[in-house]
Amino acid sequence: MEEKKKDQLERDIKVEGAESKVAKESHNSEKQKTAAADSNEQKNNTPKDHKDKNEHDNNNKETAQAKEEKKDPLAEAQKEIEELKDRYLRTAAEFDNYKKRTLREKADLILNGGVKTVTAILPVLDDFERAIADKSEDPKVIKEGVQMIFNKFVKTLESLGVKKIDTKDQDFNTDYHEAVAMVPGMGDDKKGKVIDCVQTGYTMNDKVIRHAKVAVGQ
Repeated sequence: MEEKKKDQLERDIKVEGAESKVAKESHNSEKQKTAAADSNEQKNNTPKDHKDKNEHDNNNKETAQAKEEKKDPLAEAQKEIEELKDRYLRTAAEFDNYKKRTLREKADLILNGGVKTVTAILPVLDDFERAIADKSEDPKVIKEGVQMIFNKFVKTLESLGVKKIDTKDQDFNTDYHEAVAMVPGMGDDKKGKVIDCVQTGYTMNDKVIRHAKVAVGQ
């Protein structure tokens, strides 16, 4: 009798263990199915979310472009007018300053343009003062002194670009000569030639500042 009870108890334990094992396996299977379903759902949802994001970005870009296209043409034109006006005012102010500066420099040149010339001539004036103060009565010495001052003066003028117009045996040229007398009977070889220079002419930097007054053969 006790052996039967013992066998019955062992069979009951085995049955409970088997049921517990089956229940556990069933629970694990359900868990795996749930995880697989979640994974599939996530995979399915990811492209959709990405697509929605792209569509959202595209919509934003289109909206921005639409706003740019809808800018008021009148406002744009007004802005451009203001820029051109500002540029014009700046240019006008710069030109006005340039004109004032040019006039000031021109006036200064007129007033003080001869400073260089006068400064160059002053040493010659000093020589004349010394010659006048000299008590020598020897005509030869006086003549030599005057000649030295003259030569110095000519060199000073040359340093300023002033040159003497050559007239000796030159053809009469109205660009450089002024005829003050006609000399007849000089022969064909002297016809139209400068016979004598009454007053020396000069050029400054190749520009005639005084024509030479001459007598011309006829």
